Amino acid sequence: MANKVFGPKLFKNLGFHVRRLNSAPSPFSAVPPLNFTGDFNAVPNLVEPTPQINNTTTHHPHINNNIINFNDVKELFYSVPTTKLIRSSLTLQMAAIEPMVDLGMWVMNSKLMEMPVFRDVMLGFVKNTFYEHFCAGKDLTEVRRTVMNLSDSGLKAMLDYGVEHATENESCEQSTTAFIQTIESTKSLPQSSASFVVAKITAICTPRLLKRMSDLLRWEQKDPSLNLPWKRRTLPLFAESSPVYHTSEKPEPLTVEEERDLELAHERLKKICEKCLEHDVPLLIDAEDSTIQPAIDYFAYSAAIKYHKDDQPLIFGTIQAYLKDAKERMVMAKKAAEKMGVPMGFKLVRGAYMCSEKALASSLGFNSPIHDSIEQTHACFNSCAEFMIEEIASGSGAVVLATHNIESGKLAATKAIDLGIKNERQSLQFAQLYGRN
Repeated sequence: MANKVFGPKLFKNLGFHVRRLNSAPSPFSAVPPLNFTGDFNAVPNLVEPTPQINNTTTHHPHINNNIINFNDVKELFYSVPTTKLIRSSLTLQMAAIEPMVDLGMWVMNSKLMEMPVFRDVMLGFVKNTFYEHFCAGKDLTEVRRTVMNLSDSGLKAMLDYGVEHATENESCEQSTTAFIQTIESTKSLPQSSASFVVAKITAICTPRLLKRMSDLLRWEQKDPSLNLPWKRRTLPLFAESSPVYHTSEKPEPLTVEEERDLELAHERLKKICEKCLEHDVPLLIDAEDSTIQPAIDYFAYSAAIKYHKDDQPLIFGTIQAYLKDAKERMVMAKKAAEKMGVPMGFKLVRGAYMCSEKALASSLGFNSPIHDSIEQTHACFNSCAEFMIEEIASGSGAVVLATHNIESGKLAATKAIDLGIKNERQSLQFAQLYGRN
């Protein structure tokens, strides 16, 4: 996924970013796009309007008394060629036809793709429609071109190397190398055209280990006397309302080998954070499902405590507003960081694991951790956004509001204007998935 990011100039000259929205796994996640066979210069990026690369776009506008008019399509798409608009319209219409999507998925996974001519035709079709619509490029060269085009339009991009769910230390090391290459690539981009680099912790630490860590962290929440010798200084990971049903019995301690692998994961994240500091680009850590999210938050928060730019956050964790405990956890983490003198940033999304979260809770005999209605999710998102905007107005923290919901965008923009946020430091940004704006 990707998103756009607007700074309170969203407000008139919305500044966009590029990248994947966070929560849901990408269909291209573990391998480069279209089975690209190059080296780690291959970056499956989606662009989000906002400052970033990867299906994202971002605006960094100055406060203006007028919020952007979404009905003025001429102004919104003035920089987009008519041919691209027509192609985009056709692509989105195809994506909205469910039988066509099902057929496409069947074909892409069928033995027909083993036929060279058929495969070339299909991949050519996908590349010239869906891929070019939603992705920034197959490698850093193409991504640079996309980001520069966005920059010319006043938009920024999130750089997101789309890899996740590593299976062993070797693949974790390869992912780390790719993330570092992505960070270094910002040197060749126009100044401030990349708002974030995005990473998934599952790419530098195996999901199996993240599950083991999360179980132990959940059990510690149940029994504070539990000793976790590997645990570093962090922020609150759970609220009183947070579900812990995933862990029904006391887990075994991490083995010597698991603790060694954990240290390796910390070293990988350290290298990534230090490279972000060196190149002055923030790191956005994506969220996952609740089975492993506690460990991901642990990595994000422990890194945020150690790495930041004076009073500006370097590390942004992700909060999924469709979870019932989202607001409580965000407030607890933000307040704890404030007491420690740690600047903390968050990316706020609605969430993407609805079916699996509900299914897991139901299978264990518990109520879903997801809000009971979309209206409640909207309300939670807007409440979290309001909280962070008020914190920013008081000079503390930063937030990326990743949403395609126009009402949420208007509410946040209006709140920022009412509080007189100038946003010189880009503490407030709005993000949308590239190709979905």
